[in-house]
Order: sequence, then structure tokens, then C-alpha cells
Amino acid sequence: MFSIYVTGTDTGIGKTLSSASLLHALRARGLRVAGMKPVASGCERIDGAWRNADALALQRAGEPGIDYADINPFALEHPLAPELAARDAGTEVALAPILAAHAHLAARVDALVVEGVGGWAAPLSASLMQADLVRALRLPVVLVVGLRLGCLNHALLSARAIAADGLHLAGWIGSHVDSAMERVEDNLAMLRARLPAPCWGVLPHAPDGDPQALAAHLRVPTLAA
Repeated sequence: MFSIYVTGTDTGIGKTLSSASLLHALRARGLRVAGMKPVASGCERIDGAWRNADALALQRAGEPGIDYADINPFALEHPLAPELAARDAGTEVALAPILAAHAHLAARVDALVVEGVGGWAAPLSASLMQADLVRALRLPVVLVVGLRLGCLNHALLSARAIAADGLHLAGWIGSHVDSAMERVEDNLAMLRARLPAPCWGVLPHAPDGDPQALAAHLRVPTLAA
């Protein structure tokens, strides 16, 4: 079973759109797929339960009939750092429910895309970092690089932090978040030359883009023939 962990150079740089597009790219190969958002803050009450827009987007991109609770074990109301949002909800993000949900999903699909929160160093709780979760899941990491001024610094620091945590950066995806960014191709060339992993594709500026259509911009080398 193929599974990856998607992180980003910051919050709001297209992790969900990249993750959903990856799911469609994998589905196009005939694979049964599911997305997972272990921790999501900023949820709304829908039919008596907390639901997160990013997790719902991943649910739509995956196989039908998958339980939302497995996709998003920790759905937190307030749009804050997970540690603060969990504190407000009277709970604490813990590994066990996430590992159990991941196992449930892995038993049902051929490929699983797990989307993190914020940037790589965003903590999940006072005692749990994203690196701890990725280590427990034994997953390679894909870094979504928000293409805007400062992206070189953010990307290189993120890659360095992932390596320092003893985890494997399998690839990166460029995400156009600033339509007015200058010298985009030059920046992409420098990212390709400096990041210690291959580029899996570059998504155009499309805040409300269709992940199924955007999947054509991605290629997953680890599954390529």
C-alpha cells in the first residue's frame, strides 16, 4: 500500500489542492485511493458533527463510502493552531486515534495521501510534533512549496528540518499562490537545483481549481513505470 505525508512551506499554500490532485492522479492509474487529514482546526457544524472543508475535499477526491471519522479523527472547531484549538475543545491530539484511523483506511485502499497542518514545524500538541506522527506512520514526505517571494528560503529550511528529523523527503510540488510573482521560472529552476528531491509537478494559480483537472500537472515518480 502506497502512502505519503503532504506538508507545506506554510499554511494557506495549497496543501489540500495538491493532496486532492495527487489523489486524482493516483486514481487515474486505476488505484483505489483515500485522503486523510488527521488534525483539522477551523471546522463547522454540519448535521450535528464538526466538519472541515479541507477534509471534505479529500473525502470527495477519494473512494466513496469512507467514514469521515477515519479521514479526520481530530476535527476542531476554532481556526487556531491545533494545540490551542484542541485545548478549547477540551481534548488533546494523540497518536493512537490517528494510527487506528490510518490503519482502517490502509486496509481499504491501494494509495493513501495524508495531509498535515500548516508548515512542517507546526506542533500538533504540547508533546506531539508532526515529525512524531510521520515517524510513527513510517511515511515519506512530499513538500508543497508556495510559489511567492521568500519561497526559496521557506523551502530550503523546510527540507533541512525534515532531514534533521530523520525523515525522507520524497518529492516536492510547486503551488502558485501569488499570481503576480516575478521570475517564477527562475525561482523554480533554483528550487529544482537546490532541493534534495525531485519535483512532482507545478500547479497553476487556481484557488478554486478542479483537482481532477489539475492532476494532469502532477507525476508521482515512485509509481511511474
